Amino acid sequence: MRTATPLAQMLLAQTSVEFRLLLRRGESILVTLVVPPALLVFFGAVVPLPSHAESGRPVDVLLPGVLALAVMSTAMVSLGISAAFERHYGVLKRLGGTPLPRSVLLAAKMLSVLAIEVLQVVLLLAIALLLGWRPAGEALLAGAALLLGTAAFGGIGLWMAGSWRAEAALAGANALYLLLLLLGGIFVPVSSLPGPLAAVASLLPSAALADVLRYALLPGAAAPNLFPALAVLVAWAILTPLLAALTFRWE
Repeated sequence: MRTATPLAQMLLAQTSVEFRLLLRRGESILVTLVVPPALLVFFGAVVPLPSHAESGRPVDVLLPGVLALAVMSTAMVSLGISAAFERHYGVLKRLGGTPLPRSVLLAAKMLSVLAIEVLQVVLLLAIALLLGWRPAGEALLAGAALLLGTAAFGGIGLWMAGSWRAEAALAGANALYLLLLLLGGIFVPVSSLPGPLAAVASLLPSAALADVLRYALLPGAAAPNLFPALAVLVAWAILTPLLAALTFRWE
């Protein structure tokens, strides 16, 4: 049996460290594993939003947006803020003095985010099942959309963490999170926004991710908006990690 290469070993070891660190941060747990499920329960059972026309279940409308919110919370907010303060306190500078390449560090951080998101998706789907959701649509497309969304938002988070001051990254990540939550197509489809605002929102990664997830998960969802949304999501998933890799600094 062939042994793993040194780079692969470093990647696995650093991913394990990053995953444990994310789980130890109380604010990370709040943003990633408390807020999205709480929103799903609140708007799905306590104060139900209008139900999906095909199924009659509010959870069918909510689930795609909450999944998009979960990705945004973990890959942009949690990762961006934690990495920014690691850089501020000199943790990344010390790592820079080790044989660990910058590319391996960034990959490990992204993989740790994916591991957290697996927990999020399992938790959210379990809650959705209790609220009456039944699997429908295209699971592979939904999975691909979540991976692309992770790359897009992870790139934004690492770009802020690697090139902004820690306080600026903290404020920027939270401000962008709120802006995308309200105007980024998470819970309100872009088609429901006023014309000029809808045109801008359609180019945002949150709207693209939510639209693809709605198509993939909602029974009877219309197809015309799928390909533009998918193209926008792919573009963000390529450009933001590249930007992060080019601008990320150890200190």
